[in-house]
Amino acid sequence: MQNSSSKTQKFILKFFPEIMIKGSSAKRQMVGQLYTNLITLLERIHADIKVRKFSDKIEVLTPVDMLSEVRIVLINTPGIEQVLEVLQFDDMDSLSKIKNKVGEIVGDSLKNKTFSVRAKRTGTHSFKSTELERTVGGYLLAHTDAKGVDLHNPEVTVKMELIESQLNIITTKYKGLSGFPIGTQGDILSLMSGGFDSTVASYLTMKRGIKTHFVFFNLGGMAHEIGVKQVALYLWSKFGSSHRVKFISVPFDDVLTEIFRSTAPTYMGVTLKRLMIMASQKIADELEIDALLTGESVAQVSSQTLRNLAIIDQVSNKLILRPLSTMNKPDIMSIADDIGTRHFAESMPEYCGVISQNPIIHGSFKRMEKEAKKFDYRVLDKAVEDAKSIYVDEVVDDVSNLAAIEVVSDLDSGDYVVIDIRAEDECIQTSCESIKIPFHKLKTEFDKLPKDKEYLLYCEKGIMSQLHAQYLRDAKKSKNVRVYRPL
Repeated sequence: MQNSSSKTQKFILKFFPEIMIKGSSAKRQMVGQLYTNLITLLERIHADIKVRKFSDKIEVLTPVDMLSEVRIVLINTPGIEQVLEVLQFDDMDSLSKIKNKVGEIVGDSLKNKTFSVRAKRTGTHSFKSTELERTVGGYLLAHTDAKGVDLHNPEVTVKMELIESQLNIITTKYKGLSGFPIGTQGDILSLMSGGFDSTVASYLTMKRGIKTHFVFFNLGGMAHEIGVKQVALYLWSKFGSSHRVKFISVPFDDVLTEIFRSTAPTYMGVTLKRLMIMASQKIADELEIDALLTGESVAQVSSQTLRNLAIIDQVSNKLILRPLSTMNKPDIMSIADDIGTRHFAESMPEYCGVISQNPIIHGSFKRMEKEAKKFDYRVLDKAVEDAKSIYVDEVVDDVSNLAAIEVVSDLDSGDYVVIDIRAEDECIQTSCESIKIPFHKLKTEFDKLPKDKEYLLYCEKGIMSQLHAQYLRDAKKSKNVRVYRPL
């Protein structure tokens, strides 16, 4: 078979090295799972794509008109270390045929460049790999415009594999995702806010072969939920779509209101994280999932000091993974750039960081115990009971329905009432009427306002006001809500 005549392209997939050093049973199971995952992924592209499994590699044959789409899938599938794009030729049963064919394919690429030849053989031949390399190298040196041979630092390395009489010339090599195949390492429930940290943490567990489900704690914003669904769908589609996973949305606005009622301001942030872990554990138990995942990094914010993380973990008997725990923020953001989640993360609010006033950095276990007793846990139970669960692949219809909320900067352009939704007591002073409704009370208090006025929501960065305006429009059917953002 020659690619140019059959209009097919061959890929050779090399396994993640840690797979190869496993015992025979574990290795067989992982290779089998990767094979199954690839069948699932590639069948969605076209039924004519062929996948063949070997003990040390997997081969994929695809029609050339699907080459780009297939390549992207292979590069982003956990368990694959290298993706080799090759040209395949049959009946290469002599050194003469091999050297002529290699010269025909790679000759032009060697002009004025140094090169070396690397060959691997499988099967029975009358020559060794070193003889094959010398023969092909000598032919290329004599019959091309190559500058010369350099075995140590060549400008071009001619790579080929000979399997019996089948010759594979490797034309391009791509770095794979590495890691283990999804389906080999169990399930985890990721606490997903949609920001840099939670998205990168979720990517890392998917890359490691863990089937990663998502739980989102909605603190009042319909738009925020849709945004998080978007990034969860993106991550799943790109790195984990060989398996269906769930997206669970937990309404946490009443929980937040109860925190404000019952908890000292300095302990609000830690309390919120504890309640999220408690709710996640209940959901994980229902799904028979043994571990939770967070994007926390030591000392990044006040709730993520070692003491406060210990206080948070006190409420759960689940294994909690924190793959970013010792990573610096620039490194996390760099990964987000690489995997394509940065633009999602930049538009996500950080609710957890805005509810605490002078948050405690080195919390007290005894004080936390006292604060915890003030909370009405029936509110938490009700939130978990009202949680909505769908498969991530079912959110496609949801993520396309979000309409942007109008932003107003000139208050003289209409008869407006500005609502300051910040958690602090301070209220913005404007040239028109201004009132104070903290965002955690907006759900109930907005209904009490006159319906014949135009309202502008205000917060410092404009993100939370945008999300809550979207919520009021979607959930409350309030068309008289916009966002105020001073120039």
